[in-house]
Formats: sequence, C-alpha cells, structure tokens
Amino acid sequence: MTATEHETSQRSSYGDTLRTLSEASVHQHFDAFLDIAWDDPAYAVDPTDRRWVLPAADVLGGHPWYRGLPLERQVEIGLYRQANITKVGLQFEQILISGLMNYAFSLRNGSPEFRYSTHEATEECHHTQMFQEFVNRSGQDVAGGTWIFRAVAPFLPLFAKWVPFAFFYGVLAGEEPIDHVQKAVLRAGDEMHPLLRRIMQIHVAEEARHIGFAHTYLEHRAPRLGRVQRAALSLVVPLLMRWLCDQILRPGRKARRDMGIPRSVVRDVWWSRAESRKFLRDLFADVRMLAERTGMMNPVSRLLWRLMRIDGRSSRFRSQPASAAS
Repeated sequence: MTATEHETSQRSSYGDTLRTLSEASVHQHFDAFLDIAWDDPAYAVDPTDRRWVLPAADVLGGHPWYRGLPLERQVEIGLYRQANITKVGLQFEQILISGLMNYAFSLRNGSPEFRYSTHEATEECHHTQMFQEFVNRSGQDVAGGTWIFRAVAPFLPLFAKWVPFAFFYGVLAGEEPIDHVQKAVLRAGDEMHPLLRRIMQIHVAEEARHIGFAHTYLEHRAPRLGRVQRAALSLVVPLLMRWLCDQILRPGRKARRDMGIPRSVVRDVWWSRAESRKFLRDLFADVRMLAERTGMMNPVSRLLWRLMRIDGRSSRFRSQPASAAS
C-alpha cells in the first residue's frame, strides 16, 4: 500500500468512526427532564438521608478524618461535596460546549467532525441542565470551581479554534477524572442515593462517546503536527492534565471552608496520602496511553508527568480498570 493509499484508508476509517458515534447519539441519548423522574418521591433530596455519606471510592470519603466524624456531619459534608462536584462538572461542560461551537464554526462543508461535535454539544447541554437541577434540589449554595477556574473559563473555549489539538487534550483533562471517579463509585456498588446514581449512569453512558471522540480525533490529527508543535504540546499536555484535574476534583477555598476540612486533611487528601497519590496516577492511565500513541511522550515530557505526580503505567486499552493496569 502506497503512502497516499494508506492516508486515504485512515481518513475513511476516521470518517466511519465519527459517523458511528453520530448515529449512536441519535439512537441512544438522554433528556435531562424525560429520563430522570425528578418528582418521584424516591428521588427526593432529604438533607438528612444517610445515603449522602461519601463512598470510600471518593478520596475524601475514604480518609480517616471523614470516617471519624459523627454520621450527621458525614451526611452534611457528603451532600455538599456531591453538589459542589456536580457544579464544577457543569461549569466544565459549559466551557466544552462553547469550545465545540468555536471549533465547529470554522469547519468546512462536508467535515466529518461537524455533525458529531454538534451532537456532543447537544448532549452536554442536557448534562448541564441535569447537573444544575440536582444542585438546585440539593439546597447547597456551592460555587463549583475555584475563583481562578471561573475567572479564566470564558477564555478557554477560544483555544478550540486556535489550538484544537491542545483543546481536545484539555477536554480529556476534565472528562477523564470525572469519568474515572463515577465509574469507580458505580463499580463499588456502595449504597447511594438513587437520584445521584441515575445522574452518574446517564453521564457515564454518554461520556464514553465524548471521550472516544477526543481519543479518535487526537490520534487522527497527531501525524499532521510539525516537530516544533509536537515538542511544545508534549510539555503542555501533562501541565494541562494536572491543572484541570486539581480544578475539578480539589475543592476551592470556599468549599473547604463550608465543609470545615482542616488544612492538614486538605494536604493529605489532595494529594499527599499514599492512597491519594495512587488515585491521582490512576486517573490518567488512559491519557498516558494516548500520549504515547500521539507522540506526546519523550524524555522531557516524561519528566514533567513525573513532576506533576501523574506518571505511571499506561492502560493497555481504554477504560481498563486500574487494578488490572497495576
């Protein structure tokens, strides 16, 4: 097979994958207000319900300080933390929606990415409605991300047009941690509130497509990068992964104050404790695999992954459980 034939074959395969993802969005999608029985008494948010206790799969939920609190405080903190994480997820998805629209705006006619990116934006809009409805019903006055994250948020979608390769790595920096945590919680099978479980189930089901698109797009576009672009982006990726991970999973000052978490516990949980450090590394096993496939791993970038404390063994396949990868 000649180089031209190989490129044509790859382009055809890429188009087929995007068409499959788009058709899946047509035939298997969720509506925030049709697929969740918000007014079902079983879904009512009772702030004293013990099912708001954080599961051990949550880095705070598994910490001795939290486990040593009276049940009432565990419930209060658990509901607040779930609401705040949901708010952060909402804010991230608003950035993603804006970025997808910026990206799609300049696509040529016939571009295979246009249809799928607009399908994804539609699904993310439903996610933001779903997340905000949960926050509203929780009764928690949460701010979501840190003030820095909220301050730079309006500018982040612009990178989707300027540097789409970096933007879609940024998409994974936000989506992979949330997806990893939600899958871990669902797999653990601990008792949890049915409303939260339903929200997680819907989110995980649709995020699988969104993450799949980002992986496919990046692998398809990587060979087109120049040597200087590849070198620069290889340094940006680990920094971006760690920064966005912290913005999404590590509660901001207001949230820490509202939950009453001591500074020593904050340092321990994010990310000094051995269990927390392992959790942080495991979050990015799939992204490390992708970085190797897209030429983002070299001696200098590997050092950055290590300095960011997100190095480790890469997945052999996407969504490989951490226990199997270790």
